[in-house]
Amino acid sequence: MLASEVLASVAFASEGTARRGGTMKAIVVREFGGAEVLVLEDVPSPSPVPGQVLVRVQAAGVNPVDTYIRSGTYAIKPTLPYTPGRDLAGTVEAVGSGVTAVAPGDRVYSDGVGGTSGSYAALAVCEAAHVNCLPERISFAQGAAIGVPYGTAWRALFFRAKVTAGETVLVHGASGGVGIAAVQIARAHGLKVIGSAGTPEGLALVRKQGAHVAVDHGDPDYIDAIREATGDAGVDVVLEMLANVNLDRDLDLLAMRGRVVVIGNRARVEIDPRKAMSRDAAILGMNIFNSPTSELASAHAGIGAGLEAATLRPIVGRELPLREAGAAHIAVMARGALGKIVLVP
Repeated sequence: MLASEVLASVAFASEGTARRGGTMKAIVVREFGGAEVLVLEDVPSPSPVPGQVLVRVQAAGVNPVDTYIRSGTYAIKPTLPYTPGRDLAGTVEAVGSGVTAVAPGDRVYSDGVGGTSGSYAALAVCEAAHVNCLPERISFAQGAAIGVPYGTAWRALFFRAKVTAGETVLVHGASGGVGIAAVQIARAHGLKVIGSAGTPEGLALVRKQGAHVAVDHGDPDYIDAIREATGDAGVDVVLEMLANVNLDRDLDLLAMRGRVVVIGNRARVEIDPRKAMSRDAAILGMNIFNSPTSELASAHAGIGAGLEAATLRPIVGRELPLREAGAAHIAVMARGALGKIVLVP
């Protein structure tokens, strides 16, 4: 599914979504701008059409991309008005015709990529192919931390970097939602994991989630610490959450034929291409919304197995009521992330 197709599906007045009758609470954006444009309103309740699932939202995940879309600075803009949000967890309220994989009452989470009417709401419709069963051992708040973060980490590691067991990966910005997911997934699949964070609390969390080494990326000597941890061999893969700050230095850290996967970026950056040339290195961009359906199915089969086996454990840093969506958008962009921020309707 392409990014343009995904964003077209988040419109509040989305075509192909029926109205259930009655109203519900939802966050509505009627103009692009700052966090203040996120307004809690009474809106018509949706109903599923064929191939869709209606979910009673118990928790909605907040991602940095939600803020970019809300501000109007993302490459593609949804039609106004719209309800934000991709990640959710809850119980199936109803299903459209042709849906057999889930039934009313089932606990589910969305992969965050397929079409939805917006998760910052009491009810949301999702395409059935993008809804996954939520294990009983995983809370709804944790379920809302799975879709985009774990899907992004899985795609970056296995489909973009094509990691193999025994390689060394640096997760640059490992204390946020995607970073924690990447640390857990990489550790469970036999990689040596180095994670960076910017606060003592973040470093402690990164170690607790399985990183073999944790470094403070605010320390001017953190590159030396990484080199020491690899015996000067360098890292095979860097998962980069803030390329505009780190990308050029990432290239200094790579082993021969190393790869940098750019997951997050907030500005232009200048690099020295010779650093990549001398190592036969690759800089790989990725966007979770570009994931083919086959990749998503494979990723969430693996993620589901990890959730069941307890090798993957989503970490929720903060839970806020739905009416505080604006505060959540401010918090998700602040330094010192400690897990996922979720909204509770």
